[in-house]
Amino acid sequence: MQPEVESRGRAIAAPAGIVLRTRARAKINLDLRVLGRRADGYHELESLVAFAGIGDELSLVPQQPLSLSITGPRAAGLEAGDGNLVLRAARTFEQLFPGAATGSFHLVKRLPVASGIGGGSADAAAALRLLARLNGVALSDGKLRGVAASVGADVPVCLESRARLMAGIGERLGPVLRLPALFAVLVNPGVPVETVGVFRAMGLTAGQPLKATRDQWAASPSEAAELRALLACSGNDLAAPAEQIAPEIGEVLECLEELPGSRLARMSGSGATCFALFDDCHASAAAAKVLARERPGWWVKPTLLR
Repeated sequence: MQPEVESRGRAIAAPAGIVLRTRARAKINLDLRVLGRRADGYHELESLVAFAGIGDELSLVPQQPLSLSITGPRAAGLEAGDGNLVLRAARTFEQLFPGAATGSFHLVKRLPVASGIGGGSADAAAALRLLARLNGVALSDGKLRGVAASVGADVPVCLESRARLMAGIGERLGPVLRLPALFAVLVNPGVPVETVGVFRAMGLTAGQPLKATRDQWAASPSEAAELRALLACSGNDLAAPAEQIAPEIGEVLECLEELPGSRLARMSGSGATCFALFDDCHASAAAAKVLARERPGWWVKPTLLR
């Protein structure tokens, strides 16, 4: 995978005739606060986001008609048409960068869909990274960030895929945080959960006063135990309404809490994917092996969050 290259603050376009590749890493909401519902109906959020070492894979063949093909263990049922976020991101990029080169995308889908880990948003952000690399556009470019925000709420934070605090409806990003490595197990019970339904189940009325934001992440905790202690004081406000829609989430959390060495168990995003944190990679790998054996129908992955 070629890295984005910049010279004197300006990105250098990738050479023609090569295949560009990137990984669309899973987004994990370490916590998530719903601050309220604005007068326009959108929910104001605040969340500490980290990214996993696992994800989808996206490649781009330049000098081909804009298109998308999808394979992989989680490709079943996914549409490769204009409604897919990868193509939506590419077409929006074309509109804001007239004359931009595009190409043929191929997505290897490994992350479960509608699962609270930003799979579609990470794929869209990956498409924008590849197009930016192809056309010599820096990831810090304001127009590129505008494209990301217009495609989806989680796309801006997935653009760089680095730990940070996100707020608003996803458009406000804090500085990149150097979080300590978190050894985790991700679990999805195979039940898709639509975000719209979860917010509807919260029952918040439009225009109600918003909760105050926080500033506790102004500095990054240097130790995993310190970070876990901070996270234990927060939570995920979407967990309860998500469990109303998918009771399996409660079962997943219970199983994660009971795993040997589990330090913290929580749902990510709007569900149904949940995670547990462990002291080291050996504990997380052993726990994942136990859970995968006990629940063979679940998607269970040990990973590193950063």
